Amino acid sequence: MGDKYLKRIADKLLSDSLEASGAVLIEGPKWCGKTRTAREKAASVLFMQDQDHISSHLKIADTKPSLLLKGETPRLIDEWQIAPVLWDAVRFAVDERSRSGQFILTGSATPKDNVVRHTGTGRISRMSMRPMSLFESLDSKGSVSLKDLFNNKKKFEEISQISIENIAYLIVRGGWPDSIGNSEKIAIKKARDYVEAIINYDVSKVDGILKSPARVRAVMRSLARNISTLANITTIYKDIEADDDSVSVKTIASYINILRRLFVVEDLPAWNPALRSKTALRTSPKRQFVDPSIATAIMRMTPNIMLEDFNTFGFLFESLCIRDLRIYSQTLDGEVFHYRDKSGLEADAIIYLNDGRWGAIEVKLGAKEIEQAAKHLLLLKEHIDTKKMKEPSFLMILTGTKYAYCREDGVFIVPIGCLKN
Repeated sequence: MGDKYLKRIADKLLSDSLEASGAVLIEGPKWCGKTRTAREKAASVLFMQDQDHISSHLKIADTKPSLLLKGETPRLIDEWQIAPVLWDAVRFAVDERSRSGQFILTGSATPKDNVVRHTGTGRISRMSMRPMSLFESLDSKGSVSLKDLFNNKKKFEEISQISIENIAYLIVRGGWPDSIGNSEKIAIKKARDYVEAIINYDVSKVDGILKSPARVRAVMRSLARNISTLANITTIYKDIEADDDSVSVKTIASYINILRRLFVVEDLPAWNPALRSKTALRTSPKRQFVDPSIATAIMRMTPNIMLEDFNTFGFLFESLCIRDLRIYSQTLDGEVFHYRDKSGLEADAIIYLNDGRWGAIEVKLGAKEIEQAAKHLLLLKEHIDTKKMKEPSFLMILTGTKYAYCREDGVFIVPIGCLKN
């Protein structure tokens, strides 16, 4: 991508948050573009990770943290969690100044428990940032708007320019800003370097406790093999136990929690709607990484390998779609869930907005499963108790196919290469 800044969906979210709050915390994985996006808005910057000054920064933070906050506003404090005392210093400064837009904090790891005395509620707003969606990386033409679907603007006939082969590459490349525009070879290397940094360095740095790289690798590989599934911790344990019989469920759970604190793991929670019948719901989350390239990197997959294994390709494509849906939903004040009940009825994604509107989505890489997916969505619609909840704003099948259109039954077929927020 070079020095050119590609506009992010987070740009407007950050502007709105700065206008409303004294400080904004941007959280997300390393390399997702938090610092670059924040610098577009910041008037001054403090890099806590600067190796030439980190020692002096930490000493000042221990003695007079307010000195680190001096500078033109908004002042960016990058990787604030290196000196957690800065949280309370920012909170206090916001109270003293009584003005919005004073600070931007970025963090690629949640700090140790109980290191801050105050939540920052009412003073510091939080926003999540993920790697780039296909629309942000200019791979999706953005001709079908999620916002329009919620607002009942639903007439479209569009064509995606993304082929199946290209989708395989986009999954392996991921949404890392520094990989956009690079060759396949370089993009794959960058994703693998990211994973190796997590395994050999980042997981131990979060809480200062040395972790076994071999075990971290085994946990991440198992999560990758079970991506977009409801695999529970016991399943992960049995998968790893075959190669490491000394590992415990507790250890695996602690490693997954560390990966969650690094914003590497981002499981998809289950939706619990009001139903007409007393059908039991599955409450387990679906296993997901924040970006599908993490899974392909840990499994050493290339686009060609993926094209030879369409079963795995399908799960990874779902992960790609969930990443993008999460990014797009942020601008709509919405969250993404999955639905599954004991009868086997499911929807890969439910976008639920804070005003009660919702849409159900099935993800299908090819065209063969579209008919069955449409039946599932229509059946789910019938199951919802509309006396307690709104009718769905839309039913969609998100695909790796070419054409976007509305079926006669009202279900929308939308290629991922056409979608935007």
